[in-house]
Amino acid sequence: MTSFAHVDHPTEHPGVVRAERVVESVKGLASRFDGNRAIASLLLAAIVSALLVVANQVIETWTEGHLMAAWILMWTVAFTALALLATPARRVGAALGGGYRNWAATRRQLAQDRKLWDIALNDARVMADISRAMGADAMRDVKAYY
Repeated sequence: MTSFAHVDHPTEHPGVVRAERVVESVKGLASRFDGNRAIASLLLAAIVSALLVVANQVIETWTEGHLMAAWILMWTVAFTALALLATPARRVGAALGGGYRNWAATRRQLAQDRKLWDIALNDARVMADISRAMGADAMRDVKAYY
């Protein structure tokens, strides 16, 4: 008589499954991160803190016995600055982020062009392809001109 033992082994390790879930959740958090909003928040905090310092300096000169009024005035300046400068700070942050992305793309393109040129200097076939491409563009420009 023969008997078979059927042992069901799990095909996935529970620790690996948990680690994969952690990696997926971290990727999800990173994809939702908005750098422009963070830059705008930091810029707004810097502007408001500078305004608070200036308001504090102005208030110190005339607050001999009016300390409570001075604090109320200073916090009024702070909250007014937050309300009025939130949108411009967000726009500046978005412009800075877009400018950085454009600068990085330009630098990447220049590096790739420099690499291709170095290859073309050592390989006549690549140089011929570049010459033909430049010649075709130049001929197209000439035909478009006339």
